[in-house]
Amino acid sequence: MTRLSGKTAVITGGATGIGLAAAQRFIEEGAFVFIFGRRQDALDTAVAELGPNARAVKGSVSDPADLGRLYAAVQAERGTLDILFANAGAGSQLKLGEITAVHIDETFDTNVKGTIFTVQQALPLMGPGGSIILTGSSAGTTGAPSFTAYNASKAAVRNLARTWAEDLKGTGIRVNVLSPGPTATELAKAALGEEGQKIYGSMTALQRMAEPAELGAAAAFLASSDSSFMTASELAVDGGLAQL
Repeated sequence: MTRLSGKTAVITGGATGIGLAAAQRFIEEGAFVFIFGRRQDALDTAVAELGPNARAVKGSVSDPADLGRLYAAVQAERGTLDILFANAGAGSQLKLGEITAVHIDETFDTNVKGTIFTVQQALPLMGPGGSIILTGSSAGTTGAPSFTAYNASKAAVRNLARTWAEDLKGTGIRVNVLSPGPTATELAKAALGEEGQKIYGSMTALQRMAEPAELGAAAAFLASSDSSFMTASELAVDGGLAQL
C-alpha cells in the first residue's frame, strides 16, 4: 500500500519498539520519516535498518531546544510536516507512600510536558490534512498497581487529544490517541522475561501480547486518509484489556 506516499512524518521515541515499528510501516506506505530519540547508537541502528527515507535527530522531548532542532531539520529538508506521532514516553514503578517529587517530574516531563511541546512546536509546519497521533495506554483507563504517575500521565494524554481537537477546529488537522496494551517491545521482553510476558498477555481477551508491528499498522491507519473523519478519538490496540 502507498497510503502515505509523499508524506513527511516525525516519530518521537522512534528508534525502538512501537516507534520503530511505526517508522517501518510508514516508510513501507510511502512516507519520509524523521525519528527522534535520546540514544545516538539506537538512532544509528534504526536508520541503517529503515533505509534512505529515514533521518534521525538526537534529543529529548522534555527539552524544547532539542525539539526546535528536530523541526528545523524537518523544515530544511522537507519544508512541511504531514504526520506527527508523539510516541516518546517513560514510566517506572513506585507504590503509593513511596512516590517522590523527582519521580513525578521525570514521568510528567516526558509524557505530558514533552507531548505538549512536541505538538505545539510542530504546528507551524502542519496544515490541512495533517494527522497528530499521541501514544496513550490502556493503563490510562484501567490503572495499574504502583504506576500512579504513569497512569495519571497517560490519562492526561487522552484529555490532551480531546482539548486539542477543539483548539484545532478549522485547521484541517486531526488529533487522535493510539492506546496500546501489553506489547512485546524490547524493553518489555527484558523487563518481564518469558514467563512474565505470558502472564501479562494472559490478561487480555486475546491471551497474548501485541507485536510492535500491530501497533505500527494502527498508527499508519490513523496517519492516513482512511481515518479522515476521526479526531479526538482513542484507538485501543490492547487485546481488549481496557475494554472488558
